[in-house]
Order: sequence, then structure tokens, then C-alpha cells
Amino acid sequence: MAVARVTKITAASSKGFKEAVEEGIHRAAKTLRGITGFEVVAIKGKVEKGKIAEYRATMEVTFILD
Repeated sequence: MAVARVTKITAASSKGFKEAVEEGIHRAAKTLRGITGFEVVAIKGKVEKGKIAEYRATMEVTFILD
């Protein structure tokens, strides 16, 4: 029987939401073992001088505990 845990992370990219999500999962995988899935729970952005400066994605990442 497996036990899973969910943790919330936020990642950012200057290119787009897809890249922010990919960067978040890539970084989480360096620390968390056994990642099995994720859910994007919020997308936000930062605007500077009338232009999008940063895309942000908040995710819930699910992983299996050892």
C-alpha cells in the first residue's frame, strides 16, 4: 500500500505558462522522489510598463512517500 503527499509550489518564467509549469516540475524533481502527478491550481502574471514581464504557475505536486 502506498501513501502519497501533496505539496504546493510556484514557478515562474519570462516565456510563458507552459515553461513555468515545466520549470516547476523540473526543479521539484531534484528534491522530491516519486512524483506521480501535478495539478495547476492558479496562473498569474507580473506586468511592468504595460507588458507581461513574468508568467507564474502554482501547482500541487503529488509524490509517493518512501
